Amino acid sequence: MSDTDDGRLDPSTVLPHVMQLSSVLNRSQLADRAMNSLGIPMDRPALTVLVTLRTAGHPLRVGEIATRMNVVGPHVTRHLNELERRGLVRRVADPHDQRARLIELTPEGGEVAGRYLSTVLGWFTDALADWSEEDRQVFGTLLTRFVGDLTTRLADLDEPN
Repeated sequence: MSDTDDGRLDPSTVLPHVMQLSSVLNRSQLADRAMNSLGIPMDRPALTVLVTLRTAGHPLRVGEIATRMNVVGPHVTRHLNELERRGLVRRVADPHDQRARLIELTPEGGEVAGRYLSTVLGWFTDALADWSEEDRQVFGTLLTRFVGDLTTRLADLDEPN
């Protein structure tokens, strides 16, 4: 990537790489490949619900799941109904508000999400295998920061003035 004459990074040199990464992740059908290799018959949004719950590490409200997935609640509810029917999640009372319900993984749902994550993280680990530990740490830190900042900025653009 080229920098500007004053040593600052030129964002126009980053955008093609971000677009290429998006294309690689989508074109390679990363999620579909992992699900197929594991024999997981499920669509990506439903799997994303399981992974969201697994990475949270605790039960979540439907709205929290939707926020973490950057979708609306009804989208999540539709998938939760199917996941619950399959015995992969269950609705439980919120201990802080008995009127509200939380969604938690069943042991089977946790196992499916865990197998998927292990497969995908294995592929990511393989891709970074020749990187130094310091490079991996810096990459993880900066990627996390970039995604968070970009997500916030785009959400700000969606806010009514």
